[in-house]
Order: sequence, then C-alpha cells, then structure tokens
Amino acid sequence: MTAEDLLDGLDPEQRVAAETLLGPVCLLAGAGTGKTRAITHRIAYGVASGVYPPSRVMALTFTSRAAGELRSRLRVLGAAGVQARTFHAAALSQLSYFWPQVVGGTLPRVLDSKARLLAQAAEGVGVAVDTAALRDIAAEIEWRKVSGLSLEQYEQRAVDRALPNGLDPRRATAIQRQYEELKDARRQLDFEDVLLATIGMIEEEPRVAQHVREQYRFFVVDEYQDVSPLQQQLLAAWMGDRRDVCVVGDASQTIYSFAGARADYLLDFGSRYPDASVIRLERNYRSVPGVVAAANRLMRDRPGALSLVAAAHPADGAEPAVAALSYPTEQAEARSIADDVAVRAAAGERLRDIAVLYRINSQSAAFEAAFAERGIACAVRGSERFFEKREVKEAMMMLRAAALTMSSDPLFKTVSDVLRSLGWSQQPPETRGAVRDRWESLDTLMGLAEEAPAGTTLAQFVEDLAERQAAQHEPTVDAVTLATVHSAKGLEWERVYLAGLSEGYLPISYAKTPGAIEEERRLLYVGITRARSALRLSWASAGPHRASTREPSRFLEELGTSIRETAATAAR
Repeated sequence: MTAEDLLDGLDPEQRVAAETLLGPVCLLAGAGTGKTRAITHRIAYGVASGVYPPSRVMALTFTSRAAGELRSRLRVLGAAGVQARTFHAAALSQLSYFWPQVVGGTLPRVLDSKARLLAQAAEGVGVAVDTAALRDIAAEIEWRKVSGLSLEQYEQRAVDRALPNGLDPRRATAIQRQYEELKDARRQLDFEDVLLATIGMIEEEPRVAQHVREQYRFFVVDEYQDVSPLQQQLLAAWMGDRRDVCVVGDASQTIYSFAGARADYLLDFGSRYPDASVIRLERNYRSVPGVVAAANRLMRDRPGALSLVAAAHPADGAEPAVAALSYPTEQAEARSIADDVAVRAAAGERLRDIAVLYRINSQSAAFEAAFAERGIACAVRGSERFFEKREVKEAMMMLRAAALTMSSDPLFKTVSDVLRSLGWSQQPPETRGAVRDRWESLDTLMGLAEEAPAGTTLAQFVEDLAERQAAQHEPTVDAVTLATVHSAKGLEWERVYLAGLSEGYLPISYAKTPGAIEEERRLLYVGITRARSALRLSWASAGPHRASTREPSRFLEELGTSIRETAATAAR
C-alpha cells in the first residue's frame, strides 16, 4: 500500500487531517465523523511517506479497548511499529524501565485496588466506613491526584464536594493522609502514582528526559476532551519543547468531568498554539438525518459544539428515525421495548445491532427481566469478559496449535474445523442455558474469522485474538446490549432505545449546578449519537415504586416539537 493509496477514500477534511503531519494540529471531530479512520490514516500516511519513523510515534488514548483498536487498524495499514497505548500503560512501561536506574531496586508493587489499604487507613484514624464509602473515598483520591491537588488543597475544595455519609472534609482528608503513609511505608504505588512518578523522573532527571524525548517525537492524543490535568502534565513532560502533537476530540462528548476530565485543554488548544492547524470533521457517517438533527438541537449554541451534517440517508419508506414514548411504569416501559425488539428480530434485525441505554446500572434489572420473559438474549455490558470464558480459552488454545501445522486451507475452513471439533454448528441449538451460551461464544469466534480481511492467515488471526485478549477488546455477541450511557461511549448500534429519560435519572438527581446539568446534556448527546438508523426515547411517569412519580426530562422538550408531540400523544 503506497502513501497515496492511504489517502484514497478519505473525505476532503479527513484528507487534510491525514496530510497535515507536522506542528501542532487540533482535530475537532464530531460523533460519527470517522475520527479513528482519520487519525490512523494520518499516522500510516506519515510512516509510508517517510516523515514518521514508526518507533518514534506514540498514539495515546484512554482505554485498553481503544488502544487495541488503534493497533489493529494501524497494523492493517502497514504501521505496525507505532506504539498505541493508554497514558497509564505508557507511563508504567517507562517507570519500570527507569526505576532501577534512577532509584535502584525493583519498582514498587502497583496496587490492583485501593480498598484494603483504605480500610486499614480508616481504621487507623478511627473512622468507621462501609464498603460503598470506601469506593467513594477511592474515587476522591483519584480525583484529587488527577486534578493536581495536595492534601491541604483537597481539604479546602472538599467543602463543596459530595462526600460519603458521615465524612466531613477533615475526616476524608485524614483517611487519605493515612492511606498515603501506609502505602509509602509498604513500598506500594497506586495507578495515579505511576503517572506522578513518571512525570517526576522526566522533570528531575535530565538523562531520563533526553531518553524519552529521543524515543518519541510525534504524538497523537485521541479523546483529548477527556484529558485530566495530570495527564496533560505527563504529555507536556514527554514532549518537552517539541511541537509535533495532534489532539483529537469533541467537547460535546465530555462526560467524565466528575473524574477530573477537562475539555478546556481541547477548547484552548488554539490559544496555547496560535499557529496550530485546526481541522473540523462534521460529516456524520453513522446516523440518519433525523438522529443527527436531534443531536444538533440538543447541543445548539453550547461551547465547542460542532454542527453535524448527515452523510447517511434512510432507506425509502423507512420508519421515522426518532420517536419518543411515555409509559405509566418502568416495568411497562421495559416490556414495551422488549416487545418491540421481538418484532424487529422476527423481521430479521440482528440482536447485536440493538442496544438499550440508561443512566444508572440499577435500571438494567427491569430490562433483563423483560427480555428473559420473551426468551430474547441480552448482555449487560461490563459482565463476564468474552475472552475469560472457558470455551473461548479452549478454542484459542486449539487454534494456536492448528496454526503450527502451516495448513494452506482458507482461514474460514480451518477455524470452522477447529470449532466444529468443540461442538459448534452452523445452526444454534434449540435450547437455552449453558449449551446455547457455549454455542454463542464459539459462533462469535467464527464471526471474527468471517470478518477478517481477505488473505489473513491463521497465524495472523490467532495473533489478532491474542491482542484483543490482552487489550480486553471484546467482540459483539448476538444479543441485545444493555448498558449505561457512560459505558456505551465509543460504540454504535443500528437501533438504540434510550430509556428512563425522566427528571432524576437524566439529568440525574444529584446534578444540581449548571455545570453538572450541562454534563448530563452531553451524556444524552452521547447516547443519541450511538444510533445509526433508529432512536427511540422513552420515560416512565412512575418509578420503581408506584407511589413515586416522575416528570419527563427537561431535555426532551429541546429535542423538537414533533418529538414532544409524539410523547404527549403516547402518554394519553
């Protein structure tokens, strides 16, 4: 694949992004505008044209799944030598390398969880807390550190924060101070310390700074609207006085402010680099015009909001892209959605192309029950990981062994033969339970083989599976996805049901300030833009208990008169 081949198929704005290889670049990329395509082709074009030595490029993102996706795409595009990592993975690799040289000895153990040490810290200062409170204190520690606050500064700021029951700023700070003392005494680090220690080594040790800055010259930062002050400080330490950085993001998708993310770094990029190339991707290839119009209405006149233009078009005679419905109870809402899914599935729609999204985890219970009543497969996002399943591990082991035989058979046939030996067949078993679950897992592996690029060898396929496993990049099984809107970020489906759109859920009841309400607005925007061809909005006038009454979300009215009228009609 030549450098020019890599530019074929890009739209004009994506092509400009791919060809702008040097200097500060800000890529403002709206939902569904092909940002991952743009940045991977940009990196691959830089490598193919000789501007980027692949070993000197660092692509940064925020999840292992996203990093795995970048690596997979870059490999296909001929840029396999480029590093694509999360901030934490990159920092931990560097810290493990430099610690013996700078400090001496082995790197302290990195805590898997703060819970046990926090429990000991709370006991040490005489504060009684339960498990839920410990999780909240752990989140406070993470917020304090990524925000760059000392314990003293945190205690002052904590006056305005929602602390766990029974804790005031003084006690919350005392627990954190004891936690830090215990951790240091036991030579342990938490995940935030990894970033802090890496920054410290680069800033305090000239030879470390020289080594790191010689190793990595060109940076790409995906989802830049989610960067925290600590991550921004680490990026600055890595770059030094270099200016070859491309940041990619969408201020309208900033939904992690509670965890320290700041869209200011994206919005102010042009001020920090007055000569920066600013490129806007606003052609939405994911969603039909009705969905795009709803998203634009919700974010109209918001700071940094992009105006999306739909490039996808509905089929002739297609149903309305967006509808809104009201229900008397949450159970009625869940059952109606399950009934509608059953109709869609009977008409040939794949379950894997359908998602039900909601604001909080507990909302899933009604949908799980409704789908179970109808015998419809559903998967709660965040449950057992695909590659941890026994049958998947067994299949991967056998595929790995088969790859050693150097068979010349096509990938499809070889994988099919291996999976058949484990009980897979083209037709699913006429039963529910463990047998069906096992078949679904094996069938998913078969689907991955079918979707592999032409010419992929079995060895390459096995390598790709291993990378997915390492990155926890799970394929989609044939089931309806149930997920919170937060966990749905970065994903998409043909049909999306956004449920529970009432006051108290979205916006959530504890969103009291204007800033918190705007974060809820952006969360709804993320939910809306997950839908390709159909979006159904709904709310229930009664909560889990019939005595509790709810009002429709304030955002529904902003989404347009026709949608509001549909909701009002359905409510009668």
